[in-house]
Amino acid sequence: MSKKNQQQTNEAQDMNNNLLVGYVRRSNAGGALKVSINTSAFGDCSTYVTSDGQAYVPLVISLNALTKVLNGERAVTTLSQLQD
Repeated sequence: MSKKNQQQTNEAQDMNNNLLVGYVRRSNAGGALKVSINTSAFGDCSTYVTSDGQAYVPLVISLNALTKVLNGERAVTTLSQLQD
């Protein structure tokens, strides 16, 4: 199996263990990232609380996919939460 096919297989397997929360794309002007979060999916995310009482939702974006978006090789990538 080629390195590219193996990488795509690994990304597909990772996505099966993740909750899709939204998408990340580059703005039309190219100077910013636009993050779109599905409010229903966001409500399904697990959270954690810091020692000062603030609640956070841990989300992940693949650096490889984000680099491709920034370089214009891809239009969009996913914003997800890792599931145990």
